[in-house]
Amino acid sequence: MTTIAIVPESPNAASTAFRASSRTLHSTGRTPGEALDAIASQLGDSESNAIAVVLQMRPDRYFDEAQQTRLAGLMDRWRAAREGGSSLLPEEQAELDRLVAAELSGATQRANALLSGLQP
Repeated sequence: MTTIAIVPESPNAASTAFRASSRTLHSTGRTPGEALDAIASQLGDSESNAIAVVLQMRPDRYFDEAQQTRLAGLMDRWRAAREGGSSLLPEEQAELDRLVAAELSGATQRANALLSGLQP
């Protein structure tokens, strides 16, 4: 079974696009459904059974508001650097990597809490 995560690209922006990701596949859309449809068209027959998870990106005990704000800021800087043909400073890239790992850990803990019947 293929897992597809759908997240807002810039949660604090007035007009947010959504990114769907699954292993090496990525797509974007104006809505979560549009992003899901775009990635579904890239899946092969063997991956046609999929679970889509839409992440709301709200602060919680697993990934708080300060972490979300900093991650959003670093992602904006990373995108700008990428589009300009450069990269983040090494210390910014390291912080971004730590925040992405913390967000993934939080998502795992949140999912485990849901599976255990606990309030995330």
